[in-house]
Amino acid sequence: MSKRVYISADYSEEDGDRDVIELLHSWGEDNLHKVDYCDTAEVVSGSVSKDADCRACDLKKEFNDQINASSAVIFVIGDKTAARTAGSSCKRLSNGAGCECTPYKQNANGKVTCKIWSSIYTTSSNEDLGKINTYSYIEHEFKQAIRKKKTIIIVYNSLIRQPGWLPSYMSDYADEAKPFWKKNNYGAKVGDYQFIKQALGYE
Repeated sequence: MSKRVYISADYSEEDGDRDVIELLHSWGEDNLHKVDYCDTAEVVSGSVSKDADCRACDLKKEFNDQINASSAVIFVIGDKTAARTAGSSCKRLSNGAGCECTPYKQNANGKVTCKIWSSIYTTSSNEDLGKINTYSYIEHEFKQAIRKKKTIIIVYNSLIRQPGWLPSYMSDYADEAKPFWKKNNYGAKVGDYQFIKQALGYE
């Protein structure tokens, strides 16, 4: 049985949580428990962001599409996650049509006029979370996963539980969030493969 799983994490090269993502992807090659992982970094490096005029709202729409196509979403929480604000700078709701924003790649053209002139906002759980908002990317992904009733798995990039690392909007999941790492019988740090398999419903 194959599952498609979306991964949301902090991809900062210097102090992000890439080590967890890399191990999850390596587990996705397991022939017994096949998992097709799609992660934030893959979306950001994909066709949407290749457009020089890609905006935060374009990325959020693509995140919605990828989450919708997945059966579960894994959120990797590190010690910097709660402080990340990327994606939250949209001024459309507060300043209205004609406001300015900076394209995702912050190219040489600098700020440009918002390309959203007419928007319909909905709170219906049947609809995607609106791409026009001031949520950070990870908060947007989390709220979309909740709205679409996806299986949500939250892991700390740590050997122990770190509830203080959770962003406030994830506080209701403090009891369910688990450390991603553990020590094996030789005292080496390894990923908790058993937990991830169980959380994904393989056992």
